[in-house]
Amino acid sequence: MANAVEVADLVVERGGRRVLHGMSCTIPRGSITGLLGPSGSGKTTLMRAIVGVQIVKSGRITVLGHPAGSPAVRHKIGYLTQAPSVYPDLTVRENARYFASLYPGVTASDADQAIRDVGLAEAAGQLVRTLSGGQLARASLACAILSRPELLVLDEPTVGQDPVLRDELWKKFRDLAAAGTTLLVSSHVMDEASRCDRLLLIRQGRFVADDTPAAVRAEAGTDDLDEAFLRLIRRQEVAA
Repeated sequence: MANAVEVADLVVERGGRRVLHGMSCTIPRGSITGLLGPSGSGKTTLMRAIVGVQIVKSGRITVLGHPAGSPAVRHKIGYLTQAPSVYPDLTVRENARYFASLYPGVTASDADQAIRDVGLAEAAGQLVRTLSGGQLARASLACAILSRPELLVLDEPTVGQDPVLRDELWKKFRDLAAAGTTLLVSSHVMDEASRCDRLLLIRQGRFVADDTPAAVRAEAGTDDLDEAFLRLIRRQEVAA
């Protein structure tokens, strides 16, 4: 199967307000797809729907050949939320090893490797509640990647990280994709778009673009992805 995720005519309403407006897209296997757009554009809602934890009004989502949220795919998905998903009264190592114990075939050594992969080896014995905001995000990321998921959904994983660590994390994402993992990475920082194989640009619950970074630049007639996003938005508003 060429696509890890297929979304067709997805509509989501929350609090009586339509958040996603009939969205359709595909996410190729073994690729890094960037989901980019301003805060409040619907990125997290779309990710939640793909993972299978969001109630949808209509539409269809297929994940790794199964309906989103199916028991058959739950252990094949790693999901990093914006909010920390680790236990504050455990150390980084204890958290990682606990989550490792939930997956068949995942060992304590795998947990320790995940901690090293996110640059937290020196803080492995530290209680999570004493971590900085950036360290806390990395501890959650370690727990998301330790099971070597087929699909890794990351909601703004580089927020609060310094430039050097951001670069190291993106190198790790590229290594995971090269090994066959499919990544969906959200961000509101447009300079991260150039690191992706494919882009989903979203605004107000609608896609502005769904293409490669090079194609998005070409369509907008600029090499600056920030400017490209703005030009595509203006075109969409004129067409509407």
